[in-house]
Amino acid sequence: MKHWPRPRRGSRMPRGLWRIALTWLGLGLTGLLITACDTLDSGAQKRAPLGPPHVPSAESQALMSYYRKVEGNLANQGLLRTDGGGPDTPFNKRQLVQNFVQIGVFNEFTLENGRYTNRRSEGRVQRWIKPVNISMTFGGSVPQKMRDQDTRFVTNFAGRLARVTGHRISMAKRRGNFHVAVLDTDEIKAFGPTLQKLIPGLEASVASQITSMSRPIYCAVYAFSNEDRPDIFHTAVAIVRAEHPDLLRQSCFHEEIAQGLGLSNDSPAARPSIFNDDDEFALLTRHDELLLKMLYDPRLPLGGSPAEARPVIEVLAAELMNGES
Repeated sequence: MKHWPRPRRGSRMPRGLWRIALTWLGLGLTGLLITACDTLDSGAQKRAPLGPPHVPSAESQALMSYYRKVEGNLANQGLLRTDGGGPDTPFNKRQLVQNFVQIGVFNEFTLENGRYTNRRSEGRVQRWIKPVNISMTFGGSVPQKMRDQDTRFVTNFAGRLARVTGHRISMAKRRGNFHVAVLDTDEIKAFGPTLQKLIPGLEASVASQITSMSRPIYCAVYAFSNEDRPDIFHTAVAIVRAEHPDLLRQSCFHEEIAQGLGLSNDSPAARPSIFNDDDEFALLTRHDELLLKMLYDPRLPLGGSPAEARPVIEVLAAELMNGES
């Protein structure tokens, strides 16, 4: 039973000076993915300029209750696993190749008339070239204990991603280019001015989508690239709801940061994986680590189409799986 489909969706469309990729997490929609230049001098942990600490609104309190029930229901069904997979979730080279093609080189959203539509399209290999520096921004609704906990969690995850990909991924000491914002629903609605500082020139229609997240959308990531280099991300913004209980919030961190690195699609065949819509796994799995390792292998050509990338993917998968077919 699918309570929380989480398709990782990507689309690379020209929008003025930007190329935009989309991916969000929620019921039927998952995260939004965009890239832009480094523009805000944000530290590794910084409160969003959204006003002083405040008592959660009635809407925010209702969302807290709702998401606690969602997490409890999924956990009671044996979903939201955190074990990374095991003997019950085997996969072979052929499956790894097919999963990478579907997750890393296809898009599930297409930009049409300024809005994202649920239309699948062929994509291209996209990833970061410059180091990824993650900065954490917290709304006034987020207590210090949760800020500290989340910052430790994301710091550990950044280290894991760096080891897996071989790419420079770390927490920002000063200026970040991958901004992770933990905000309640009222702060998300008021996030527009901060977005304009993070992403100068961001079009109003896209900003409106970011700040009008409905209850079924749990978190989102927007990764940006320049129009003249559409396959190279250089800035990202992830939005995570502060109302989530710990595991759902941690799942959002894993999913949106991993998707913001370039794995922007999902596949119902991928297992064990968070790049699926079945809610079985909450956190990045060994299978997903292999996908990221393949994505950041320099032999995989940037901008490669599924047909162009597949021969290299076959070689990489064979090496990682020791030739297993």
